[in-house]
Amino acid sequence: MTAFRILLIVIFLGIAGYTTVTISNHGWDLLPVFFGDMQQMAWPGQFNFDFMCFLILSALWVAWRHAFSAGGLLLGAIAAVGGALFLSAYLLIASFQVDGDYRKLLLGPSRA
Repeated sequence: MTAFRILLIVIFLGIAGYTTVTISNHGWDLLPVFFGDMQQMAWPGQFNFDFMCFLILSALWVAWRHAFSAGGLLLGAIAAVGGALFLSAYLLIASFQVDGDYRKLLLGPSRA
């Protein structure tokens, strides 16, 4: 679990740093670029479409893990737009909440 937590921290810090530089250089205007790449039907758009599908799956898993409660739906919505930045922080926090139990981490405390 320690190695997994270190990986989550590295992912979070890496994406946070990269995002900070990108925003400072290009601003917050992500959506026209994101969907514009998809409209061009080229590799950047393929990657964005693949990533968008990952975001949907991530959001559904987070909401399901919380039994589609109001809080789970809210966290799922954040996961849908927060990507790996959100998911790495979420999993790091959840790993401590379940005392490192992988079963509880993946299924949620109520299902494990």
